[in-house]
Amino acid sequence: MAYVLEDWEQHYADGRGFRPLGDCERALLAEHTPAPEGGGRALDVGCGTGELAAHLVGLGYTVDAVDFAASAVERAQAEHGHIEGVRWLRLDIERDDPEQLSEDGYDLITLRLMYPFLGDRTRVLHALGERLRPGGTLAVITPVVEHTPADKRDIALDEDEISLLSAGWEEAQRLAADDLAVLVLRGPCHTDTKAVEKRPPTGHALTGAVAVVTDDSGRVLLGRSRRGMWELPAGKTSGSEGFEEAAVRELAEETGLTATTADATVVTMLTDDSHGVPRLTAVIRISAWTGSLANPEEQLFDRWEWHNLHALACLGDVFAPAAQALNAIWPGVIPDLPTIHSYPTAAGQLPVPGEPAEAVRLREQMADAVIAAGWAPSAAVQDALRTVPRHRFAPEKDLVTAYDDDLAVVTRWDDSGRATSSVSAAWLQADMIEKLRLEPGAAVLEVGAGGYNAELIAHVVGEEGHVVTVDIDPYVVHRTRRFTAEAGSGRVLALQGDGALGAPARHVPRGGFDGCVITHNVWDIAPTWRQQLRESATLVVPLEVHGYTRAIAFERRGDVLHSTGWTYCGFVRDLGQNGRTTLFVDLAGGELRLRFEDGPAGDTAGLEEALRGPRHEARTGVAIAGGESFETLQLYLATTVPGFCRLAGDRDKDTGITAFARSDNAPALLGPGCLAYLTYVWVRDGGTPAERRAEFVVHAFGEHGPALAEQLAAAVRRWDQHVRGHGYPQLTVHPATTSDGDLPAGHVLDKQFSRLVFAWDGPDVPLRPAAGELLARNAG
Repeated sequence: MAYVLEDWEQHYADGRGFRPLGDCERALLAEHTPAPEGGGRALDVGCGTGELAAHLVGLGYTVDAVDFAASAVERAQAEHGHIEGVRWLRLDIERDDPEQLSEDGYDLITLRLMYPFLGDRTRVLHALGERLRPGGTLAVITPVVEHTPADKRDIALDEDEISLLSAGWEEAQRLAADDLAVLVLRGPCHTDTKAVEKRPPTGHALTGAVAVVTDDSGRVLLGRSRRGMWELPAGKTSGSEGFEEAAVRELAEETGLTATTADATVVTMLTDDSHGVPRLTAVIRISAWTGSLANPEEQLFDRWEWHNLHALACLGDVFAPAAQALNAIWPGVIPDLPTIHSYPTAAGQLPVPGEPAEAVRLREQMADAVIAAGWAPSAAVQDALRTVPRHRFAPEKDLVTAYDDDLAVVTRWDDSGRATSSVSAAWLQADMIEKLRLEPGAAVLEVGAGGYNAELIAHVVGEEGHVVTVDIDPYVVHRTRRFTAEAGSGRVLALQGDGALGAPARHVPRGGFDGCVITHNVWDIAPTWRQQLRESATLVVPLEVHGYTRAIAFERRGDVLHSTGWTYCGFVRDLGQNGRTTLFVDLAGGELRLRFEDGPAGDTAGLEEALRGPRHEARTGVAIAGGESFETLQLYLATTVPGFCRLAGDRDKDTGITAFARSDNAPALLGPGCLAYLTYVWVRDGGTPAERRAEFVVHAFGEHGPALAEQLAAAVRRWDQHVRGHGYPQLTVHPATTSDGDLPAGHVLDKQFSRLVFAWDGPDVPLRPAAGELLARNAG
């Protein structure tokens, strides 16, 4: 049955309705979908004149009742407006931005006598399933074919359609309400996508083309074939027909949509086999089309639907070439596919527009939050945040996740489950781009690709500027190239290589880059980054100092880098040749671990015995409010106190030796046969975090533990007196060959390629004497 708004508006305006809610339906809903204790929230989709919504209020629910026909909502309000606990909303569940719906989700979602009228059933069902609260229920009440006259077949579901609707739910219960089917579905709706084959082919080889088409909301078109799988418009080439011609022809024959070969680009060639027969598949991206979606080949397809990209991983059976083609266009949207050979073409692809209204709204919200927090003061960065479509660089994620301003969206993990690539939090990306101080026309080097950050920069530098982005992971480079082709500016060049080596010489502008940003944690600053930077330009790098990471902006002045700004942050680790494995020593049977992030591992002789002895406590007298940042304290201790390391604990093995949060790495000092670490105790309660107070205290073990504890406590007091409230130090980075006499005053931290000099506010503190010397000094 056609899904035309005008027909339904007239239907309700004429006073017509639907089949009344039957007693059997009422009883089944009361028995199988009771409201949680204390009441629940329900969503009635396709509410019509509101009879079901009113009944759900009686069951204990607060109800959002939605219909896409304004005349239906008006009728419902007129007939049931006196009932409290219902919001009557005009909303097209298929096409509109769901902003009006509850952000907290629903305990029950109902679709009564409307599911067969949906065009994109799979997409809508998945989206509704995402709105269920834990333990929530989705109930579908529908006519079935066996009890429906042939001329009304379109308003009913057959057994195959019911099976597809029920697939993927942890619990799917089918009940009967007279001649209606009542499907009660619970648990996350997720069926892993699986690449499947058709019947064995004939011939010695197969050559064909698949067409990848998206609508104006960025959703991709797939057909549900009579073979019980999802497919793209596709087919074999005919005669001397080119791949683009074949894709355009198949699109028209199978869907009724029209495109031209000028709108068709060969993105890649896939080679695999089907039942032992070699197969060559051209993946064709269609950038524009006209016409209305139809199903001309009903003998081959049940229907065609538009699908959200982030839901492609839970479709169930997908024809193998179609699954591989989808993953070729949007790498990562379908995980765990069989490995095949893919040969990307050199032909350029024009960006393909299309995004839902929800994405536009969420992007504005994200930008507003970042700007309000002060991370994006410049108009150029603000405009980039409002313009560049972040969700198109993480298509496997839903829109709410993609546009969370405080969330780093992980897009790749290694075999151990550690994140190796991500789209960083929007506020941090904005802050680092602001630190670059870019002008229109600038050339920028980015180390660590992904696409979105590079496109933000490209937007800031404008049409005369460009970005070179380098990543060591070929998969990440491939993703970046695909996503910038789909939704980019054309001003981002993605290259594979170890970012520690910078950009290939032929891509370095004369005089150097106007800015360089590193988007992974860095233990040391590669000389190439400074060398490829023009004089007075800015390098922004997440630098690790004893394991504490800060995004630091440096201005190049000859061979020396001078810090100009600091931001607390964290990134994925460096996978290249300059990546460093942290040295550590386990103690007390693995309950404790000493981490040595800079320099060699310290001498832990005698510590096991010390840890079995008494624990000494030293109060610092330094208090801090709940929620107050002490990020400079961490760095101050790490760079000014000798013997610094970090102490971690295994929560599962905790026997009470120490007293610090097991999720933390406590600042610690290591001395001969002794250990001290910093923690805190609450000394004042309050109604708000700002009213609460905690005092820093030091715990220590070993014969010389009290002296070591006092050394650490004294450093905390110096920080409180001279550094607290004054911000970060002036940091200069010098080549490793720089002699001591040529370094400025400050605390020196030597790395492989660099000598870092930290100049903190306050009195001069001796530079890293041996731990034994300080112990002797404190004892005296």
